[in-house]
Amino acid sequence: MWRDPIVEEIRQLRQQYAAQFNHNLKAICEDLRERQKKGNRKVVTLPPRPPRQVKTDGQPAA
Repeated sequence: MWRDPIVEEIRQLRQQYAAQFNHNLKAICEDLRERQKKGNRKVVTLPPRPPRQVKTDGQPAA
């Protein structure tokens, strides 16, 4: 099986990052939120979309 070296590098970095937090998802998310606050980018939060109506046959309602 062919392996992409860029994908392999990203996976390795992801594992190293997660290991810093003992693979604790809550701690990882807290760190990412802190990084986001310190960043210099505008954060946009969109309202949730309303659910679409679906007919009983699985087709979208008109």
